[in-house]
Amino acid sequence: MAILSIQNISKSYAGTDRKIQVLKACSLELDSGKIHAIVGPSGCGKSTLLMLCGGLIQPDDGQIVMGGKNLLELSPLHRASRVGFVFQRFHLIPYLNVEQNIMASCVARPVEDADARCEELMKRLGLDHRRGHIPARLSAGEQQRVALGRALMNRPSLLVADEPTGNLDEENTALLLDLMRDFTEQGGLVLMATHDSAVAGKADYKYVYQDGVFTR
Repeated sequence: MAILSIQNISKSYAGTDRKIQVLKACSLELDSGKIHAIVGPSGCGKSTLLMLCGGLIQPDDGQIVMGGKNLLELSPLHRASRVGFVFQRFHLIPYLNVEQNIMASCVARPVEDADARCEELMKRLGLDHRRGHIPARLSAGEQQRVALGRALMNRPSLLVADEPTGNLDEENTALLLDLMRDFTEQGGLVLMATHDSAVAGKADYKYVYQDGVFTR
């Protein structure tokens, strides 16, 4: 079932002397329970598309529909409960430990049984023995798993991942993809941008974006 519908989305940015159009009338229907990978050259608009799908920026034209509702008509707190984010740079809070970083997403919107949910995630992510460590004491793979735990804390239906394996070695890349697969097997949807063809090959669907057109 399509949980995310991208409908004729266009987006431009102001350049020095003219507008630069990054996306033009893009449309996609994305099914839940699947990993969807967006690939394309650097600067083609992959990250812009992900930010639009997460409600971080607004389109110039078109709309994004999630679960039958226009994403921009949802309140920020409602969007935060539906969408989780994972980035190439981990964006962890340096003075908080693993447990506190995962729980940080509960500050604006409390999660039911938050302590139990955090315990569940730390065990699933292999981080329960590192709970008291700050990010500086973690490997890159561990930091990305913390970021994934934070993204999943609110039980989102959509996980937006922008180059999530860009700073990881082969072993940690495989582990992260396995964890994303676990998320989709529970009914979630992963929308991932990557330049790594091997990572894209692990997705259920791969879309190549170039010159304003998606091809599968």
